[in-house]
Amino acid sequence: MSSSQEAKKRPRWRPELGLALVVLGLGGFVVVGTLDVSAAASQLGLGPRFFPMLVGGAMILIGLFYVADVLRGGRADPEESEDVDADAPADWRSVGLVSGIFLAFTALLDPLGWVIAASLLFFGLSVALGARQKVRAAVIAVVVAVSTYLLFVQGLGVRLPAGPLAGVI
Repeated sequence: MSSSQEAKKRPRWRPELGLALVVLGLGGFVVVGTLDVSAAASQLGLGPRFFPMLVGGAMILIGLFYVADVLRGGRADPEESEDVDADAPADWRSVGLVSGIFLAFTALLDPLGWVIAASLLFFGLSVALGARQKVRAAVIAVVVAVSTYLLFVQGLGVRLPAGPLAGVI
């Protein structure tokens, strides 16, 4: 079979292309969102825009290369240690659950605050991705949410929404 016949048999839309477009879109989102940041630059001349622009630009570049690779027929190969069937269909149920959990997190972040919303996010993701011990997953979710809240608020001085726990934590 010639390479042109193989190219005709390969579908143009594959999960790899979806991921490549998501990386490209997220990079654009980061760059555009960073344009709204306004603060004074440090003594080194680096302001709060520098690293987000660097990351966003890198994501755009990687996304463009990834899209080009997928359109030319590139295919992600599973790691040798992975027990994955590369020809199996995508698990759209899990993709939908994870996407819904992230959307719910964004909707609940301001009214419930970081600790409650992130606890629900981490617990929901662990259950959606197959956690069997739900009590353990819930405890870990709360510990991670409280730890990250304290790290960012107390350690780095970053304001996160407190929600109903304002003044308690």
